[in-house]
Amino acid sequence: MIGVLQTLLTMKFPFSFLLFFLFSLVFFGSCKEKIILPKHNILLIITDDQGWGDLSYHGNEVIETPHLDSLAAQSVIFERFYVSPVCAPTRASLLTGRYHLATGTTWVTHRMEVMREEEITIAEMLQPAGYRTRLFGKWHQGKQFPHDPLGQGFEEFLGFTEGHLNNYFDSKLTHNFEEVSFEGYLPDFLTDKTMDFMEGEAPFFAMLSFNTPHSPFQVPDRYFDMYKAKGLNDKDAAVYGMVENIDDNVGRLISFLRQSGKLDNTIVIFMTDNGPNGVRFNGGMKGAKGHLDEGGVRVPFFIRIPGQPHQVIKPWAAHIDVLPTLMDLLGIPVSQDLEAHGKSLLPLIKGNPQWEDRYFFTHHVNRDFDTIPGAIRNQKYLLTLKNNKKELYDLENDYFQIQNVIAENPQLVEMMEEEYLAWFQNVTKNGVTPPLIQVGHAQIPRIELPAPDGKMMGGVSFKGKMGWANDWFVGFTSESDQVYWDLEAVQNCEYEVYAQMSNSSPLEIVLDLNGEEWGTTILGANVAEQIPSPDRVPRGEVYEKNWPLIYLGKGRFEKGKVKLTLRAKGKENVELEIKSVILNELNFKLPHSIK
Repeated sequence: MIGVLQTLLTMKFPFSFLLFFLFSLVFFGSCKEKIILPKHNILLIITDDQGWGDLSYHGNEVIETPHLDSLAAQSVIFERFYVSPVCAPTRASLLTGRYHLATGTTWVTHRMEVMREEEITIAEMLQPAGYRTRLFGKWHQGKQFPHDPLGQGFEEFLGFTEGHLNNYFDSKLTHNFEEVSFEGYLPDFLTDKTMDFMEGEAPFFAMLSFNTPHSPFQVPDRYFDMYKAKGLNDKDAAVYGMVENIDDNVGRLISFLRQSGKLDNTIVIFMTDNGPNGVRFNGGMKGAKGHLDEGGVRVPFFIRIPGQPHQVIKPWAAHIDVLPTLMDLLGIPVSQDLEAHGKSLLPLIKGNPQWEDRYFFTHHVNRDFDTIPGAIRNQKYLLTLKNNKKELYDLENDYFQIQNVIAENPQLVEMMEEEYLAWFQNVTKNGVTPPLIQVGHAQIPRIELPAPDGKMMGGVSFKGKMGWANDWFVGFTSESDQVYWDLEAVQNCEYEVYAQMSNSSPLEIVLDLNGEEWGTTILGANVAEQIPSPDRVPRGEVYEKNWPLIYLGKGRFEKGKVKLTLRAKGKENVELEIKSVILNELNFKLPHSIK
């Protein structure tokens, strides 16, 4: 019992939840009958950039998804299920039951994807109930502890923390705090590891976050060739091939659960994170990924609940509803201190006719954070708010958003816009400034500071211009060109400092920790060699390279805020590229392969 209490106290649960737990122990402990904790397993599958129309179940006559169609036929389907226009905001809301702006997540890069450590996730809710928790695949809520999966309730993590991986074949992943290599095609590998995990003790929460069909568009030949034979262009053939591979892996997961006898005791959820990453079949809806319209935020959502028959539910639901619905299904209380914005969908599933309509709010960032673009919708109306442009659609009678009816409904538009602005003010009341990168946690042996998490001075820019995941710094033409990272040392600490970098000639690298400088002379050239990438079409992201790891010395970080700055000294127009800075605990072992 003491061990359980100690564990709870180390978690981030509100005081009211701890009181409820203690009360339950005292009250129920006095009864003769033991408490039977909920034992349903949970398999949550989420894909990346797969639109509503990327399923044969939704009327797509080109793609073939028999396993997902079969799962849909056994599930409760929410006909209008909404997420955010892009991936990191959707994941923040899914994990917490809260609008992403309230969690600190606003966009997809430059640390705007980071979720505050104080947020309580599904995994953190399930751990005290005896669940094993694992995440396989994409995280995209923060790279460093405590903003990584291990700091947010997952006991084990095998995947990648960025918005995308640069190569999907024979590449590298993060396993807890280490970098590891894997062999084969990533979605197949992640599925294998998920099945290995589900083979263990119940109850479990397995979150399988597929990286596909997000770019780069890489897929095994047999899938690509199938859709090329149907006359599709290379991009669509790759996307549909990636989706069919997902379908095959979902089939493998369901078959495994059935053969292991766990299917009838496992809640299975399938969903995607935003609209399609391109113009293709999407049921006639307006918009795609990154858009506020229906096509950008309406996605598939199937939940297979043991003992619950198949049905299609008309009232809208959203990512914010998943956490409260799961907790309701499992009988786990959700404290009001969590300030969940979603609500349990169980009354709808059980056929409660008293369900009241409500508003769903959407926000999107176009590079710079602002009040808009945004949208507010309910069962009937959708109001989109963009720069100097407002549009109102009657979704019940204009599914395709053809007729803008804003002129006919001025009072409704005014009222809905006021609702949106009040919502925006509420969910941003704690600010949206990304938290600092934390260093000094004793249990964390290696901390990577990637270029997109840093900032630039002078003429420095990103190789890929936008600074998406895996990008690097270029443009060091003078000593005034610098890069830096804002850190917070939770205690006094010391690290070996390395840089993943490429240089064409000898130079001196100067590091600065809050004004304390030291220089390291790099005697020779170090070349980052590009790795062959089996892309089906040219990519918009940077390509993957093997980066030399250069030792820059030891640095002491005093407790408190720390600014780590890096520059080249004494040369003009130096050919220097910097991928990341790595802080290494002394004698931490090198990366290895995982089989």
